[in-house]
Amino acid sequence: MRWNKRRKNVLISCCGAHVIQDGLSSTLYVLLPVLAQTFGLSYSQVGILRALNNGAMALLEMSSGVLSERFGERNLLAFGLVCSGVGYVVMALSSSLWALGACLLIVGIGGAFQHALSSSTVSEAFESDGRRSALGLYNSSGDAGKLIFTGLFSLLAWLGFAWQGVISVFGGIALVGSGAVFFALYFVGAGSRYPALKPGKGQFLTGWGIQDKTGFLGLCAAVFLDTAIQAGFLTFLAFFIVAKQVPMSLATLAVTITLVGGMMGKAAGGFLAERMGIRYAFTLVQCLTACGIIAVLFSGKVVAFCLLPLLGVCLQGSTSITYGAVGDLVHKDKVSRGFSIIYSVSSLSGLLGPIAFGLLSDNYGIEATMLAMTAISLLAIPPIILLRPKIEETK
Repeated sequence: MRWNKRRKNVLISCCGAHVIQDGLSSTLYVLLPVLAQTFGLSYSQVGILRALNNGAMALLEMSSGVLSERFGERNLLAFGLVCSGVGYVVMALSSSLWALGACLLIVGIGGAFQHALSSSTVSEAFESDGRRSALGLYNSSGDAGKLIFTGLFSLLAWLGFAWQGVISVFGGIALVGSGAVFFALYFVGAGSRYPALKPGKGQFLTGWGIQDKTGFLGLCAAVFLDTAIQAGFLTFLAFFIVAKQVPMSLATLAVTITLVGGMMGKAAGGFLAERMGIRYAFTLVQCLTACGIIAVLFSGKVVAFCLLPLLGVCLQGSTSITYGAVGDLVHKDKVSRGFSIIYSVSSLSGLLGPIAFGLLSDNYGIEATMLAMTAISLLAIPPIILLRPKIEETK
């Protein structure tokens, strides 16, 4: 598969934006405990801060696709990076809970102008061929950003650097990245404004460009169930490993090694979909995920740690497979709206999944929750069958 220079530049630019935005978002996992200690925050206050960030991102993610048709993906991608950068720089100067909340709200707004817009830009650049592979690489870049930024923050904090200085540097990276992404996409003519689209009769849903309503609804259902499993498993994995008589310091490492596998899985998932098609690739990955969860559940702690990277490959590799189908179901001039819907569904599932699995764990135990995740991962397969056979054709 040969990709010309323009395609490579588009993919690199969008991957760069993804690395920064997902890196900044995941930094909150290691930053919030530091903020709680510095400002004497309660657990509920920490939860409110996180909810402000996630809520802003979830609410604006769907509208980002609509706004891109007026302002262009390129401009909004740069705007999102500016918001995230400013939020982190100002956070370093904050001295109150209200100021922290405002900063995290701004960071959440910035994060909303990322996934759908970058996915749309990549999908447009690779419209003729290689779309699923390119989206797989794009998705994996976000996990790379999570590992880089959280690892760097933890390392610098361990070396004695003040958290204010570290997040100021992170904010500066986002501000510089905004300019780099904007000009990189500008010089290759990517992410510009879409022309106004007038819907034709029977061609697609008015305003949203969905050409295959049944297939798109099936894709949304599969994404919702699949994301719930991913978010729930990663949220409660450390608690499950602790139940195997593993110290918490090592149990948290289980999440990291699973994410490493997930990063490779997201890259591999796109290429697998290119070779096998969406339905077969998704079915295979979901079955392997179910088998992997069962294997980790009933194995000893040493074997479980060895299995987690492999499970991560399957657990998160499905993301690149499902997102690669959006461009086949939505009119080419409305792809950004299609991705905005899918990412909004994913965000909603990411919020509700851990809550549901948490209640299940409280009432029936963590082992029962893992079994429920296994069943739900298999339930995500039937909706994907609603995709029409021609969607399976690789180009």
